[in-house]
Amino acid sequence: MKWPWQRSESRAAVLTQKDLRLIELFDGDLDANFGQRVNAMRTEWLSAAAAAIDAIAGTICSLPAYVYRVTDAGREEDPGHPLARLTVDGFNDNLSWPDGVQWLGAECLRYGNAALEKIPAAGAVRELVPLPWPCLVPKILASGRMVYEYTDPITGLRRRLLDTDVLHLRDRTDNGLIGRARSERASPVIGAALALSEYSGNLFKNGSYPSGVVTIDGKVTAETLDRLKNEFKQLYGGPKKSGTAMILPNAKWDSVGGSPADQEILDARRFAVEEAARLYGVPGPIINDQSHSTFTNSETLIRFFAQGTISTWCRKIEATFMRGIFSTAERRTHRFEIDLTGLLRGDPETRWKSNQIAVDSGILTPNEIREQEGWNPRPDGDALKTKAATADKAGNNEVVL
Repeated sequence: MKWPWQRSESRAAVLTQKDLRLIELFDGDLDANFGQRVNAMRTEWLSAAAAAIDAIAGTICSLPAYVYRVTDAGREEDPGHPLARLTVDGFNDNLSWPDGVQWLGAECLRYGNAALEKIPAAGAVRELVPLPWPCLVPKILASGRMVYEYTDPITGLRRRLLDTDVLHLRDRTDNGLIGRARSERASPVIGAALALSEYSGNLFKNGSYPSGVVTIDGKVTAETLDRLKNEFKQLYGGPKKSGTAMILPNAKWDSVGGSPADQEILDARRFAVEEAARLYGVPGPIINDQSHSTFTNSETLIRFFAQGTISTWCRKIEATFMRGIFSTAERRTHRFEIDLTGLLRGDPETRWKSNQIAVDSGILTPNEIREQEGWNPRPDGDALKTKAATADKAGNNEVVL
């Protein structure tokens, strides 16, 4: 019998990104991952995975970000907005905006989730403090609200953060609440690469790889063998004596080359690089894998990286900041945008061609282009110019910026 005043307890359910069905299907993590434990730290032991994560996070953090106010005439930049001030002043006193965005992207790529604590002041977000994901335990309350149990890695103190206190960036999610790390989704791929790397390391550590064998006719005493080794080292050892012709009386030199198994290991390691790059959506040339690249396809692949991978992550970050920092009313009147034209910063030829088209088409004025480039305005540069009007005035099709 239940007393009327007896209180029933409802505990918060702990959320994890493990898919137990996959673990049951493969009969345990170690068996599925070729005897390797796959986690965020071990994944970055693979140089290809670390380079892919750095390429994505580093590219995004290099792009400028702006806050715009929507007006009847279109939109205008709002530099006084709290989020706009963060883009200039940084996440906090210790972390600049590029450093913070790089951490945010890399953390999400490593763990499938990244969290920032919002520090308010005067009704607005004043600072953003990174929360390492391994120190967080996300939970769902009986009411359906998410909370985050955070353990400070330095002091060991625990505290609970509400979903309104945390800015949560997710990679692709399975349950709509938390993301799932790519290294965990494709753990057999990472496990195979780690096992291959461990095997290669042990092979070089424990194996012996002479370049050749000297065969001597007749019986050789220990004293003669020591003398021959010393003479051989003096005559032919060292980099300065490489390429010297060898004269071996009563002896024969046989070269020792790599075995087919060694070549298969090298090919497998090259394929592991491609697998890691494919997992994060990064073309080979971006992580300095030039094995299948040419000048033409490298340019195309880099464009694909910008349009496919970088633009997707920029949109996710934009939506996360708008949802987590803007109020409900501000979401109707303001926009946060990461400017992808910043990708042309290292490509002046393409950038100036784009500027020329913008001026010729009457989209931007010369002074607007000069402002973007950091130049002072010209007295006659505020009027929109078209190619035809400029040709009538100057007698040619060139526009002076």
